[in-house]
Amino acid sequence: MTRTSVTEARKKDTREKIELGGLIVKAGLRFEKRALLLGFLIDGASRANADAAERDRLLAIGAEAFGNENR
Repeated sequence: MTRTSVTEARKKDTREKIELGGLIVKAGLRFEKRALLLGFLIDGASRANADAAERDRLLAIGAEAFGNENR
């Protein structure tokens, strides 16, 4: 890899992490303990992967929250 491509990859990774952190803030979880956040994410991932209806339900909740940004 060239130095430029390494720099671009790092920038992309950093931007993605900032965006993911923004989701924590948007969900109202900014001040929760990291272990609790990770527990939420692990549990949600296992439920979403095991049950298509649950995945759709969670997706609808998230889509609605994003839709409320513009109101």
